[in-house]
Amino acid sequence: MSMNERYEPQSIESRWQDRWEAAGLFRAGRRPAASKKYVLEMFPYPSGAMHMGHARVYTIGDAIARYMRMRGHDVLHPIGFDALGLPAENAALKDGKHPALRTRENIDSFRVDMKRMGYSFDWAREIATCDPGYYRWNQWFFVKMLERGLVYRRTGKANWCTGCLTVIANEQVLDEEKCERCGSPVVVKEIPEWAFRITAYAEDLLAGLDELTGWPERVTTMQRNWIGRSEGAEVDFACDGGATVKVFTTRVDTIFGCTYVVLAPEHPLVERVTVAARRAEVAAFVARMKALDAAARTGEDAPKEGVFTGAFAVNPFSGEKVPVWIANFVLAEYGTGAVMSVPAHDQRDFEFARKYRLPVRTVIQPAHGERTPPGEALPAATTADGVLEGSGRYTGLASAPARARMAADARAGGFGAPTVRWHLRDWGFSRQRYWGTPIPIIHCDEHGAVPVPEQDLPVLLPPQAIITGTGEPPLAKVPEFVATTCPRCGRPARRETETMDTFVDSSWYHARYLGPKDDTRPFDPAEAKRWLPIDVYVGGPEHAVMHLLYFRFWHRVMHELGLTHEKEPCRRLVTQGIVNGPDGRKMSKRWGNVVQPGPMVDRFGADTVRLFMLFAAPPEKDIDWSDEQVDGLFRFLARVWRIFHARQACFRTDPAQAAGAAGPFLELRRRTHRTIDKVTEAFDGRAQGQPAEAGSSNAPASPPPVRRAEPASSGRAGGSGGPHPPDLKFNTGIAALMELVNELYALEPKADAERAAVREALIATAVLLSPFAPHAAEELWHEVLGPAARDRLLADEPWPEADPGLVAADTVTIAVQVNGKLRGEVQVAVGAGEAEVRALAEREERVRAHLAGKTVRKVVFVPRRLLNFVVG
Repeated sequence: MSMNERYEPQSIESRWQDRWEAAGLFRAGRRPAASKKYVLEMFPYPSGAMHMGHARVYTIGDAIARYMRMRGHDVLHPIGFDALGLPAENAALKDGKHPALRTRENIDSFRVDMKRMGYSFDWAREIATCDPGYYRWNQWFFVKMLERGLVYRRTGKANWCTGCLTVIANEQVLDEEKCERCGSPVVVKEIPEWAFRITAYAEDLLAGLDELTGWPERVTTMQRNWIGRSEGAEVDFACDGGATVKVFTTRVDTIFGCTYVVLAPEHPLVERVTVAARRAEVAAFVARMKALDAAARTGEDAPKEGVFTGAFAVNPFSGEKVPVWIANFVLAEYGTGAVMSVPAHDQRDFEFARKYRLPVRTVIQPAHGERTPPGEALPAATTADGVLEGSGRYTGLASAPARARMAADARAGGFGAPTVRWHLRDWGFSRQRYWGTPIPIIHCDEHGAVPVPEQDLPVLLPPQAIITGTGEPPLAKVPEFVATTCPRCGRPARRETETMDTFVDSSWYHARYLGPKDDTRPFDPAEAKRWLPIDVYVGGPEHAVMHLLYFRFWHRVMHELGLTHEKEPCRRLVTQGIVNGPDGRKMSKRWGNVVQPGPMVDRFGADTVRLFMLFAAPPEKDIDWSDEQVDGLFRFLARVWRIFHARQACFRTDPAQAAGAAGPFLELRRRTHRTIDKVTEAFDGRAQGQPAEAGSSNAPASPPPVRRAEPASSGRAGGSGGPHPPDLKFNTGIAALMELVNELYALEPKADAERAAVREALIATAVLLSPFAPHAAEELWHEVLGPAARDRLLADEPWPEADPGLVAADTVTIAVQVNGKLRGEVQVAVGAGEAEVRALAEREERVRAHLAGKTVRKVVFVPRRLLNFVVG
């Protein structure tokens, strides 16, 4: 039967999806002897319908997974749903629908849209974190980490709504520090919470970043800064009344220039050291600072504000008494919550000192060059290392050795020590929410906080969801949940009523895919040895210092528990840009600018939507949704379809006859193999074809066989190792396919060799299109091959290899310069030498004009690139 003349995606896409599913094509483990590739996209939170922001992530990952499968790898490409968390609970408050019901409806909707997009997921491994079979293992990990001292109870700061009488998330606090829900003032309040001791892994998490050469540098830099290792010294400043202010500094070499000490407004010593006459002013300042967001008050553009406590502290190195201030730019959470201020050598301290007329004293001079003026004449702080002056017995020392010596002397003198400080803080994960994993703790009056025994897990969420948004946690309002007995003594006790942050769910989900139905353990370590670490992980860069740090931490814990065989969970991270809605803002339900896949698939077909996502920009760049550009890509696919329809006479040509193609049809073959090279490079940066020997222009005797490229070794190292992988360039690969299609339209084959060359190009077009537009590619490939492909699927076929002899050019363009300025170009054979190129160049009219009447003093020749006449 002849193929349909019109491209009608609705008539073919569901058919191929059914064929792929019936064949079990995307199940991991089909090729146990092949090297593995684990391709994963960050799973979605099903708080509403799927939109194009989601679709972009999964289209990028799916193209990679399909390519890896065609390269011969055994591919694991699973999907699931990050189904617990705040949005579903907020929706329940809004419309009265139970979070479980709403979440399941949204998951069903997501699944339909994902399947219609043709994503090659292994659906047999689907997970939803709201399933007890999943969150049971959250609780199991909690108990194991509690046993290892990695979970503890602490008092932490949270946003407290004075109207709702509950903790709310940062996202629910408006700019004016009001509650998004009720409009009441929001204050920072200290409440008890559970925390993971992630700081115990700070050094290892920092060192591990050096292994992550497959991660974008901006992400590893953000994590490096977030972990924030600072090497310095702690020094004790003694105050009147016996109080000691402990400061941390990375520049103890400047301590003789300290002219005041600053405490954070939240510092526990503020009330103790403040003199009676200044308490009212200090209390008002502290209250005002506590009401401000930390980032806003410490930002570079924020005004430096402070208040004097009336107290003084003694510099232990100089014996000098310096005033103790409170200022907005110091945070209790960083360092010790107190700093020694050296205005001559710290710009922030300098600005504060000038504002409040505090002394400025220069104590560091440059090792070479012009001297730094005394403090009163300084226009700005000088922050570089140098040589100490005015620093007692340390005067004359260079900064670095001075720091080491002074820190050691502080330890010897009992007033300090060399110290390493971290910006990273322990992860507070308990939430006063219903829709989360119940924390498996029972509070007993006799035994305190007792973990739920493993055999009693999971602690199930009660079906009653008493969500009012006010007062105590929702679970505390369910008596039959709260009331229990102590596992140790059997007496009446109370269950913990807080639930876990949803970041817990996403910290280890990648490993649960290895055994999603396993009810005896989180996953099988043998499966972990086969599949982990993740080879390619696709998701947004906004997760750099939360999810991506937490899942590195959790993977280390799993490694220590003997569940995994490496510390790092992921070799390569691909971060994708956002999709902006039609109004130019990030696509979001909040802005009402969401474009859903369903209507677009109805209108254009899934392949067109996929092509838009991959062609609009490189993966890491933002894109703007455009119906017009989507329509343009639909027209491209229709154009591909029509050229296949127009060249049906080429389908049954003997492929071996392509070796006899000459003239423009030989050039078509060259274009075909260069396109194979270009699309391959779009995925892995490795052009398959190698340049032919100089002067070689002979095509091979017959078309090269399409054979499966040799899969790379899977390796077992935790990091990616080696150089950073090249960027993905799907847009340039698709552009190369467009150029090949243009060339097919320009040719009318008549002889058998010409038709064979066209057939070769058509097959290559279908195969190379497969990761991007898999449904159309399957249909077209089967049209060309006919009965020979009846029991085969293109998605399972080998990736083609380019013939190096056809990739290499016969001729090259040489730029001709005169005194370094371009004056012409000549076409020469690839292997042409200097004499041949010079002779041709001297015959070029423009070149002759610039050489006329001048003496050629020198000729610079770069083979295959340029010839430069140096004249005088």
